[in-house]
Amino acid sequence: MPDPPSRHPKNLHLNLASSVFSPFVIIYNEKNIAYTGIYHSYRGKFLALYFIFLALHESTMGNCFASATVKKRRPVTRQQNPPPLSNVSNNRWTRIRSTRKEDALIQEQALAAAILFRQHQQNGNVPFNRSASLRYPNSGSKKTQLPRSSSSRARSLTDPLLQPHQLVNQDIKLDDLERSHFVLIHGGGFGAWSWYKTISLLEEVGYKVTAVDLTGSGIHSFDTNGITSLAQYVKPLTDFLEKLSDGEKVILVGHDFGGACMSFAMELFPSKISKAVYVAAAMLANGQSTLDIFSQQAGSNDLMRQAQIFLYGNGNNQPPTAIDLDKSMLKDLLFNQSPAKDVALASVSMRPIPFVPVLEKLSLSDAKYGSVSRYYIETPEDNAIPITSQESMINTNPPNQVFRLKGADHSPFFSKPQALHKLLVEISKIPST
Repeated sequence: MPDPPSRHPKNLHLNLASSVFSPFVIIYNEKNIAYTGIYHSYRGKFLALYFIFLALHESTMGNCFASATVKKRRPVTRQQNPPPLSNVSNNRWTRIRSTRKEDALIQEQALAAAILFRQHQQNGNVPFNRSASLRYPNSGSKKTQLPRSSSSRARSLTDPLLQPHQLVNQDIKLDDLERSHFVLIHGGGFGAWSWYKTISLLEEVGYKVTAVDLTGSGIHSFDTNGITSLAQYVKPLTDFLEKLSDGEKVILVGHDFGGACMSFAMELFPSKISKAVYVAAAMLANGQSTLDIFSQQAGSNDLMRQAQIFLYGNGNNQPPTAIDLDKSMLKDLLFNQSPAKDVALASVSMRPIPFVPVLEKLSLSDAKYGSVSRYYIETPEDNAIPITSQESMINTNPPNQVFRLKGADHSPFFSKPQALHKLLVEISKIPST
């Protein structure tokens, strides 16, 4: 029987296995090699938990973790080769042994987390940041790798990979980043799912993000054919804004028909909206409807007219209740610059667009709607709302500032996610007027 392992960092995980989580002793039982795969799958979290446990334990006992004396003990003798096991191949044993070289690095990261935890304890009851260990990159790596967008296409110079410390200007740091709350409003036929890249990128740099499913869209279960007003369609958004606490403001971002929905909400809750960002969106003037905008481009946009399929939920002798889009034409109309996997996602996720809200004219006032700062992001390669239509809306109802996403189609959250993210961060930093 070998001596119990010492509390040297190389053997701390053995102490934990034998003293705290006794059911896991089987991991180091040479006769149960089959369980070592489980150990190696969870050893990182296992070791980190142990160091935090040890810090808490010794803090309670009055011992100083940082200055603990390590006593030398007779090294533990281990069997060099495991006894054969009928159901476990030698290849598995060789693979497991090869990964032990990573133990020192994992222990170092876990130790750093434990020391940081003790520092938090000594400085007061400050909540422990569980992600702190991620701030210690692998010492052997040549370059720190940051999460990339899920897009598989090659990036262009107009769509750079943003790092958290390179937001908008090089002198802006994550710690100095204003914690803003973005509320994302999808376009007609889309849902909150369409913002998945934007949500991830904004949350990675500290923003709070809410993506809303409007009535009958995304996972909202209501039948699109039963929507009879714009207020009913926008209700999930207005309900959200109504529940915001006093003094809390959000940045609204609307796409496509979501721009009209955003304008409707701005008229109702101007004091709860700090900025409004129109992304290839319907930015209507007072007295206009979304249909008015699309009617203006009807002669020049044959693709949109060909893709539209009117649905008659109340019978063919009644006005249409919704508009669907021909799935075979989605790529050319909405995603002509987007990755194929995002086109596939949209083709199985998009739902019909309610027709009655598209007909409704907005009543917008300068005192309410006009008090909110507006920004427009143009998409030059847009086949659904061509750039000429976007510029017409901008000239009719000028926003505070206009941005252009070079190479973006109608869905820049798919075709230019990084560049769109950069603009949203930049707009969030503009002082409110």
